[in-house]
Amino acid sequence: MATYSIPDMSCGHCRAAVETAMRELDPSASVAVDLESRTAEIASAAPDEAVRAKLAKAGYPAKAVG
Repeated sequence: MATYSIPDMSCGHCRAAVETAMRELDPSASVAVDLESRTAEIASAAPDEAVRAKLAKAGYPAKAVG
């Protein structure tokens, strides 16, 4: 599981877009979004570069934290 900072994420639509993008990349991905801290914990078989690229393509550039 990795935690990503997603500064542009602020509402329910954002949450849904991030979850959908991750499930398109990896249907078995686990995604836990925290809108207050603008982070997402993502467990995926996809490599970090692919996760960040998919999020950026969806309009939510992210960086790994921790």
